[in-house]
Amino acid sequence: QLQLVESEGGLVQPGGSLRLSCVASGATLENYVIGWFRQAPGKEREGVSCISGRDGSTYYRDSVKGRFTISKDNAKVTVYLQMNSLEPEDTARYYCAARNRWSTTVQQLCVSRVVSSWGLGTQVTVSS
Repeated sequence: QLQLVESEGGLVQPGGSLRLSCVASGATLENYVIGWFRQAPGKEREGVSCISGRDGSTYYRDSVKGRFTISKDNAKVTVYLQMNSLEPEDTARYYCAARNRWSTTVQQLCVSRVVSSWGLGTQVTVSS
């Protein structure tokens, strides 16, 4: 049974940086596509960035391209989201999610939001 646990988020000033981690216990990362999603109050959950555990291919939503970087460490069964140049609009609860690689692609996971496992989420607040 795949379990996803996000690291603690936090309060960051605009323009600041924060790195989130997602540990995928009970899994071989190579068998999954893993993604970061976020949900702000009153808005739908949206895919932020997704990565293939097998080949490292990635997908980013347009609003975070050039600012966020997703990466993985298969040995640590961990996926990271490095967030730079944070904006107030990035304020949301961030969730890690996964689906097996035979059922989805990095783009499909992020766009369709059809996943098989969710983490509990972590709050990121960008404010001065």
